[in-house]
Amino acid sequence: MSIASRDRRRWFALGALALAMLTIGLDVTVLTVALPTLAADLGANNSQLQWFSSAYTLVLAAAMLPAGALGDRYGRKKLLLGALALFGAASLACSYAGDSGQLILARAVLGLAAATMIPLSMAVLPVLFGDPDERSRALTIWVTSTAIGLPLGPILGGWLLDNFWWGSVFLINVPLVVVGAVAVAVLVPESRTVDPHRPDYCGAVASSIGLLGLTYGFIEAGQRGWGSGISWLAIVSGTAMLAAFAVWERRAKYPLIDVNLFRARGFRWGTAFTTLVNFGMFGLFFTVPQYFQAVLGVDALGSGLRLLPLIGGLIIGIRIVDVLLRSAGPRPALVVGFALLAAALALGATTSVGPPYWFVAGWIALVGAGMGMVMPAVMGVAIDELSVQRAGSGSALIQALRQAGGTIGVAILGTVLATRYRSQLGGLNSEPISDGVNAGVAVAKAAHDPAMLEHVQASFMSGMSLMLWVCTGSCALAAVLAIRAAPRARDRQDSDASQSVHVG
Repeated sequence: MSIASRDRRRWFALGALALAMLTIGLDVTVLTVALPTLAADLGANNSQLQWFSSAYTLVLAAAMLPAGALGDRYGRKKLLLGALALFGAASLACSYAGDSGQLILARAVLGLAAATMIPLSMAVLPVLFGDPDERSRALTIWVTSTAIGLPLGPILGGWLLDNFWWGSVFLINVPLVVVGAVAVAVLVPESRTVDPHRPDYCGAVASSIGLLGLTYGFIEAGQRGWGSGISWLAIVSGTAMLAAFAVWERRAKYPLIDVNLFRARGFRWGTAFTTLVNFGMFGLFFTVPQYFQAVLGVDALGSGLRLLPLIGGLIIGIRIVDVLLRSAGPRPALVVGFALLAAALALGATTSVGPPYWFVAGWIALVGAGMGMVMPAVMGVAIDELSVQRAGSGSALIQALRQAGGTIGVAILGTVLATRYRSQLGGLNSEPISDGVNAGVAVAKAAHDPAMLEHVQASFMSGMSLMLWVCTGSCALAAVLAIRAAPRARDRQDSDASQSVHVG
């Protein structure tokens, strides 16, 4: 095979990986516009609505570390193809779920498949692209495919909900998975660690149980209240288990995670920043579709279309960060990106029941621009520290920490929203109104009570505002940390030089 042919094959392989990541990006947010429909058709309360997302992200975070290690040992391409097949089967199960419990279970299986797809598709990048500049460009494409899928999910999901039944929002995964699997089988080379070791089963179990307990505790606190003993027992138990996991990893002969990775500044701060950016992303996707539908009264498709400014912002942010990374390095890109996110979310926190759409579109576009700048930069900072031998486990660790932060973030933010919503309801704080704004709006409309409707909507807006202020704080903190801790251009050049020598 000629050099030119091999070069084309590498980029075609990247296209196959990007298609797989687009599927995951769509699946993460397509659920957001379906939440009101699911609340009505499946009779789901606020806690179950949170679990539709949290079951997916919890399993995703918990299973990612062993998935990356297994890929290093048995072959990344082999496991990636199996995960694509499982993702398609789980999507079918989601589509035909008969109640909330079945959908939560199917979403958990979907998360298991995604837990393998994400780190192993990322782990192939250092194998395909040894040159630092090519690797940076490939990583931007890989990240962008997921980022573009996030706002496309609500748009496509809204159109499907307006024309078909709610299960159709999960069926869109199936043809994409089939195409992606064929492309991966043909184009992506097999790779594995030269000297694999026995997987750390104890570490995998401990990390999974710890994340489950912590997230369950936060979700139940939002449902039962912060005085619930069960909630605090789960939170404390989960935290203790994660602490035990950290101790075990330092002493295990073959640990699940390579703790030495955290000695590298870029990896350490890159993973921290990926966790913080999730607060801003989930804050928008969890509240804004509900605001459009329950407060403004638009349908599912209209809700998705109103998120289109996010795509425009993403494209602009990605173009800006590409220039900044080459000319000035990660630090300015991260500082500007996080500051932009904080400013945009602060504007979002001032949103009232009936502002002009241009105001909402403006801050949504700014959130997109901030995400477009931050996401490629933080991933680049972290992945530059990985050698080919550590590609699977290292990529899994990056993504697991990111998803764990997202899972806990959804639980915390959902709790903030639910607690403020109920506190503002006053005398209306009883089931089913207290289950969430969608149920409250349905009750008010059924009763033909405009005063009740206004009260429910205002209570939700108060919760949304507080939630977005929390997101603003996390992004502002990240901007300050980036000023002090993010690698400069020289730091990254040194890392790239070291990486290219190590890979070669």
